[in-house]
Amino acid sequence: MTSSADSATAASGEAGSRHALLGRIGIWSPGLRSQDAEGLARISDAVAELDELGFGTVWLGGSPSVADARKVVQATRRITVATGILSLWDHDASTVAAETAQLEKEAPGRFVLGIGVSHSALAPQYAKPYSAMVAYLDGLDAAPEPVPAERRVLAALGPRMLRLAADRAAGAHPYLVTAEHTAQARAALGSEALLAPELKVVLDTDLERARGTARETLAMYLRLPNYTDNLLRLGFAEEDFADGGSNRLLDALFALGDAETVKARLDAYYAAGADHVALQALDGGERADLPRAQWRELASALGLTTG
Repeated sequence: MTSSADSATAASGEAGSRHALLGRIGIWSPGLRSQDAEGLARISDAVAELDELGFGTVWLGGSPSVADARKVVQATRRITVATGILSLWDHDASTVAAETAQLEKEAPGRFVLGIGVSHSALAPQYAKPYSAMVAYLDGLDAAPEPVPAERRVLAALGPRMLRLAADRAAGAHPYLVTAEHTAQARAALGSEALLAPELKVVLDTDLERARGTARETLAMYLRLPNYTDNLLRLGFAEEDFADGGSNRLLDALFALGDAETVKARLDAYYAAGADHVALQALDGGERADLPRAQWRELASALGLTTG
């Protein structure tokens, strides 16, 4: 009998080379940045465990810097570390290129630069996002030590940015998307580019409680037009955005339930064309920023570890 881990890691031809960059399953977390010693110690311990659990990539959420990623690389020994995503408005391209080159020297092949245009509500200088991304990529390419296209991914949702991700990067890291969007993104990217969507997970078999946890997270994203415009393109309506999201919207954007539910949702994203899925485990508990129990449960259920 083939396990889900076997099916998750099976790849051949062009797909195999894409999977090699990130692995098939990653963890996306906004809680992996801190400026104080206690917070850094907690993060270092958590990411070291993620490394041992067998995930392919750890994604630093919440507009991280290369310096934030460097700390995670130093605390681990094999896992790929990616920014998910670095806001181009907050970091000069030449500086990012120099920092990336230095990190590559320290830990070859361990870092992937995820770049995005953020949102107008979060970046006062936000304007002409597509042109800004082109200019930023030009800056990375023109640096004394350029960031190779195969070591960067773009946070892309719409067709134009997805095509740019295929042309000027290894591929795309779409956030807050459905399996249907993944299929559309694959078509826009073509067959050779990497596609690594994020998927939010609530491991809770009480469906109403799980939806409550999901709504607490989703509400803030539904105030950002980049996401709501994309969801409208996918066929959702304005009423789906009320009160933290309709059940229909939640069920499309989240894996709500037990580990078998997560496996089924992963299969749907892979069938739609994803090479890698970055799982964001949500938990309403005291340590919601580092939901380590959920990470362990996912690793075990998905066959990444025997622990």
